[in-house]
Amino acid sequence: MYLPTHFAVTDPEALHALMRAYPLGTLVTHGEGGLDADHLPFEFDAEEGEHGVLRAHVARNNPLWQAVTDGQEVLVVFKAADGYVSPNWYPSKQEHHKQVPTWNYAVVHAHGRIRVRDDARFVRRLLASLTRVHEAAEPAPWKMADAPRDYLEAMVAAVVGIEIEISELVGKFKLSQNKEAADRQGVVDALQERDQAALAEAMQTLPR
Repeated sequence: MYLPTHFAVTDPEALHALMRAYPLGTLVTHGEGGLDADHLPFEFDAEEGEHGVLRAHVARNNPLWQAVTDGQEVLVVFKAADGYVSPNWYPSKQEHHKQVPTWNYAVVHAHGRIRVRDDARFVRRLLASLTRVHEAAEPAPWKMADAPRDYLEAMVAAVVGIEIEISELVGKFKLSQNKEAADRQGVVDALQERDQAALAEAMQTLPR
């Protein structure tokens, strides 16, 4: 990934926060069939390993878990809010017209080594954890125990777990850091007017 210094973010807390806020990661693998990508909701454990561990599950019918080998290098991409930026949003454009369109976004690349966990206990624990996190905001959170036991066991048997030990996290937050303060504020104002509050907020709360 091309990473100019002014867009690079190295603060682990900022990178972890993005991964947790946008947990649907794109897992990129390379096997005998060439490059492939799977889109999976990940659990991130920052306490395990030097840089943390990612856990997810795939359908047993998904060839991914048989196409990779334990220890194989993989990449997971996490992407936050993104959006188009018009030159007209920069106050300075009205003065000298030396502005062009661009796209603002924030991403984290998690490099690591994958391990297949075809283990019902691992899968059940992972599913329970993911459920607790993503059901927490519901007025009556769904629990795995709400489903009939035989149905739940069949669902657990139909998936396979994967675990990725992270070796490196690379963050790129391209949020107009290369612009003057007035131009950055112009972008924030325009995004807010267009109901892109998440991207506007990201620009206003840039990590150092």
